[in-house]
Amino acid sequence: MTSKIILASKSQVRKKILEKNGFYCEVDPANIDEESIKESLLKEGLTPLLISKNLAELKANKISNKKDGKIVIGADSIIDLEGEIISKPSNRHEAMEILKKLNGKRHYLISSVCISKSGFMIWNYTDKAALTMKKMSDIELKEYLSKIKDEMLYAYNVYQIEGEGKKLFSKIDGDVDTIMGLPIKKIKEYLNNIEGSI
Repeated sequence: MTSKIILASKSQVRKKILEKNGFYCEVDPANIDEESIKESLLKEGLTPLLISKNLAELKANKISNKKDGKIVIGADSIIDLEGEIISKPSNRHEAMEILKKLNGKRHYLISSVCISKSGFMIWNYTDKAALTMKKMSDIELKEYLSKIKDEMLYAYNVYQIEGEGKKLFSKIDGDVDTIMGLPIKKIKEYLNNIEGSI
């Protein structure tokens, strides 16, 4: 198995998924202005899925351009609520507003991954999971948020599917790793296939 890769993300969640699956990660975040890029791509009429793919590729290409032939993974996850992109909260008030928007509705969690080498994409994959949130009262939502630590809230968006967040949903259709931000099964398949050429 290919063991060493560069992750163009500061996401501890993605790093843990990769390490759990036998990959040693060197972390080198791309530090792009995601929100302004999302706005620009939305104005151009791109769908949330295409925006996720574009962001993952941009991150991977930016870092791989300076890594001289090494394998770089870029990833992006987007919440798509009826065509509206729901970004991560920057404070607890925003987190509450996001939960109210998702409350009782079905939304999609889109996760894209791009593998780049020498500044060019060599592989990409996008997966989508559908999540239906229970109808909850404001009191129940506040109680849920009170149990979530800041680092979890800002890392996983408003729900951590492996923890308390699972209780928010009446139905989940999709891969847990995709929901957490990295469709690792497909990544492993690809990296194992190219092992001899890296």
